[in-house]
Amino acid sequence: MDSNDGKSVYGPPMKQRDVVGYGRNPPDPKWPGNAKVCLSIVLNYEEGGENCLLHGDSQSEGLLSEIIGCPPYPGQRHTNMESLYEYGSRAGFWRIYRILTDRKLPTTVFAVGMALKRNPEACEAMVDAGWEVSSHGYRWIDYQDVKEEDEVSHIQKTIAVHEEMIGKRPVGIYQGKPNENTRKHVVESGFLYDNDCYNDDLPHWDCTFEKPHLIIPYTLDNNDMRYNINNGFSCGSQYCEYLKDALDTLLEEGSAGSPKMMTIGLHCRIVGKPGRAKGLVDFLEYVLSKGSDVWVARRDQVAKHWYENHYPEGHGEAPEVELVGFK
Repeated sequence: MDSNDGKSVYGPPMKQRDVVGYGRNPPDPKWPGNAKVCLSIVLNYEEGGENCLLHGDSQSEGLLSEIIGCPPYPGQRHTNMESLYEYGSRAGFWRIYRILTDRKLPTTVFAVGMALKRNPEACEAMVDAGWEVSSHGYRWIDYQDVKEEDEVSHIQKTIAVHEEMIGKRPVGIYQGKPNENTRKHVVESGFLYDNDCYNDDLPHWDCTFEKPHLIIPYTLDNNDMRYNINNGFSCGSQYCEYLKDALDTLLEEGSAGSPKMMTIGLHCRIVGKPGRAKGLVDFLEYVLSKGSDVWVARRDQVAKHWYENHYPEGHGEAPEVELVGFK
């Protein structure tokens, strides 16, 4: 409830947060082909960029592995954790690669710079597949308390790695574990969009900078990371059913005149395991059965569509989005 002078009785207005969004009447995204849903497939490539003493870190990795709840080991290596991550780049990546390329599905990779540098063969495969290789930061670490100058340095490092290993700089970034200054550094570094939010089913603009900056929300629920948390998915069929339920809901909304976007998040070391891959395959076959109702797109394609069709008024001409996918 607001007081008469327009100030909330619970405190001052939140100028840096928008809890209203598109409200009751979200815009028609006008997806190509009049699709009812835009589906974004994201493969996180992190293995080789996680916390490890061999990488110069002060502790081992503790997140998103088969050892659920494992604490980091300060000052020590955790060789089992290292091995679990290595599965992703050695085996899981190639299983997911075959699943996606066999079905010719456009894909965006959230790629950690240090991880790309350590696996040129995987980089070549991403390019050959025509995937968008977006930035996932230089390291797969928590940037909450990283010094500003160090984060800026990491952003510049990962741009350089992409140019060297992929052949193009990324136009999008998902820092993953950002801080309140990350978006400012992202904009100043020339990125046209970022994915560091989870607050909507459609892209939206941040107009607090010199030019409008596009935000394409990511997902933590349509995400295989839920295999590696308590009370998460325990088998492929659960993951598949959850994704199908999400897609069915959005297809219904799209049929009723309110198309949306859906993202699924994959990790090489998680859904790349044989017992989980089947659930991914079943869902992708379900997607393909929907035909033109679902536009499967890379996130740079989504960004280009949004810049060309939904650039905010009063901000001049929209800049051109260079596609990072190679086909």
